[in-house]
Amino acid sequence: MYSFAQRSDTRVVDEPFYGHYLKTRPEVDHPGKAETLASMSSDYREVIEQVVMANYDRPVVFLKDMAHHLVEMELDFMLPLTNLFLIRNPRQLIASIAQVIKQPTMEDIGAQKQLELFEWLKEKGQQPLVLDSGDLLKDQEGVIHRLCEALGIPFEKNMLQWEAGPRPEDGVWAQYWYTNVHRSTGFRKQETSHCPLPDRLVPLYEETRPYYEALYACSIKT
Repeated sequence: MYSFAQRSDTRVVDEPFYGHYLKTRPEVDHPGKAETLASMSSDYREVIEQVVMANYDRPVVFLKDMAHHLVEMELDFMLPLTNLFLIRNPRQLIASIAQVIKQPTMEDIGAQKQLELFEWLKEKGQQPLVLDSGDLLKDQEGVIHRLCEALGIPFEKNMLQWEAGPRPEDGVWAQYWYTNVHRSTGFRKQETSHCPLPDRLVPLYEETRPYYEALYACSIKT
């Protein structure tokens, strides 16, 4: 999201369906839950109409959200959109999420939901794009260039760096989740990438790995 926010032709939106997810899953106890629900609509139909399909002052709109937020809702709104799945090595992903949610579940990870959405879109005739964060770090300019080609938009070199600190588009939940992002000035390996995977989360890693590998096989390569 921070990368696309640097483009001259793009507006970005941060997790418009987070409120819907928290309302639909009242048992979920995320930090800043009350603030999040108070800050946005939790009616997914309203979000589709007023956010996803709204008129923007720039030709490109980058809507960043989490796959597991798209629950108990009609998904046909995704069909006219270009859909991009960002994936990450599940060992790193789980270790990172465990810094905030001590005992994450498959729904928190979202890997299974990502693959389900990917396969559903393909059944509907789409060819969704997949971007692996590890490959992006190996060749930032090359991968972003190829991504822009696949999206049908011109590559802009300023996508590779940004100023440290929050952005005005950040959701109110940023203070709980975006610490590393706010320290960043570009695509760099996060400190949480080196966090050891706790033994209690190894079964979740083993469960998650096949979903990741299936999507990685379809990802943009360096």
